[in-house]
Amino acid sequence: MKIIGPEARGRGRALGVSALALALVTSACGSAATPAGGTVAVALQEWAVVPARPSVNAGKVTFNVSNNGPDDPHEMVVIKTDLAPDKLPTDADGKVEEEGAGIEFIGEVESFDPGKSETATFELKPGKYALICNILQDEPDGSKEAHYKMGMLASFTVN
Repeated sequence: MKIIGPEARGRGRALGVSALALALVTSACGSAATPAGGTVAVALQEWAVVPARPSVNAGKVTFNVSNNGPDDPHEMVVIKTDLAPDKLPTDADGKVEEEGAGIEFIGEVESFDPGKSETATFELKPGKYALICNILQDEPDGSKEAHYKMGMLASFTVN
C-alpha cells in the first residue's frame, strides 16, 4: 500500500479540479455553438417582402412564405448579391434580370395566390442576399406592373 503525503494529495486534487474545469468549459462552448441554418417566416403583401428576422446562420434555410395579398399572386426569389436590394439590374419593364451582373440566383418559391402559404429550403452560404417578388403583371389598361419596382424586396444576411 502506497501512502501519499499531504502535498501529493493536494497536487492530485488540483489536477482533478483543473481537468474538471476544462471539461466544463469545453462542454459549455460546445453547447453554445450556433446552429446551422434555420427557419424564417416571410410575409409577401402588396407591396412588401417582410422576413420575420433579418439574418440566419449558414446552412439549410427553410423559408415559410405566406401571401398576405390582399389581391395579387406573389413569388419569392432568393438572390445572393452584394448589390443593394433596390439596385438589382432590371429589364425595360422593371423585372429583375435573374442572371444579370452581380446576381447569383439561388432559387424561388413560385407564384401563389393570396391567403396561401408555401415552403422552400435552400442551402445558403454566408453573404448578403435579396428576397424579392419578381412578378411582372399585365394590367387591364395594357401597362405592366413589376412587383419588384413596386417595393417587393428585402435585404437578408446569412452569417
